[in-house]
Amino acid sequence: MSNAAVALRTRFSLRPLAALALAGLLAACSTSGAELGEMQPELGDFRLCYNIVTTNDAVQGPLSREADLDVFADRIRDQIDRRFGRYEGTRLYHIAIHLDAYVLAVPGIPLVASPRSALIISTNLWDDRLGRPLNDEPEQFTVLESASGSSVLGSGLTQSADQQMTQLAENAAKRIEEWMQDNPAWFSHPEDMPETRETTETAAPAEPVEETPVSTSAPAGTTAGGGCGRR
Repeated sequence: MSNAAVALRTRFSLRPLAALALAGLLAACSTSGAELGEMQPELGDFRLCYNIVTTNDAVQGPLSREADLDVFADRIRDQIDRRFGRYEGTRLYHIAIHLDAYVLAVPGIPLVASPRSALIISTNLWDDRLGRPLNDEPEQFTVLESASGSSVLGSGLTQSADQQMTQLAENAAKRIEEWMQDNPAWFSHPEDMPETRETTETAAPAEPVEETPVSTSAPAGTTAGGGCGRR
């Protein structure tokens, strides 16, 4: 594993979650992440490189089915690939996620006690060229299952554990995209744009210079499709 991947895996500072404190949140609704929607223009030059999900010390919440954490991590990686793999910018970024805690709803009594599924994750976004995370501290999200006709009865009655994990992973990827969209400065690098180079060349002495095309390949140390990938 590359040094970059190791650094991505070890940045999380785990904090006690005090019995998850999810009871008051599980009655809320969450926007579905199943539909990708339009690509966000604020993510400008984004291209996904490393997609890392770790699960060490993950906490199983109250009234929860037990999750296979390896499968849960795979579901999250799948949805990160699905949502962010469609961006084809010119700058490499890494998304590193730690699964802090989860609830996979168990069957309850319809309309009386219908537990809801939830997921708590901590996320870091790294700029490969800068070699550091863009957020000062891991960003923690509480993600809930989507509202639907079947969830009125509680997903414990209508979905398998794998279906619950997949839906939470979809919503987590969507929430991360919204967070990134709220920080457009992370993806705007005027100094890298062709217009900047052309302006500089115009101001230079009028001497014949062989133009060097702007490189869209991965920076030194990583190569898209080679050094990049899932972890």
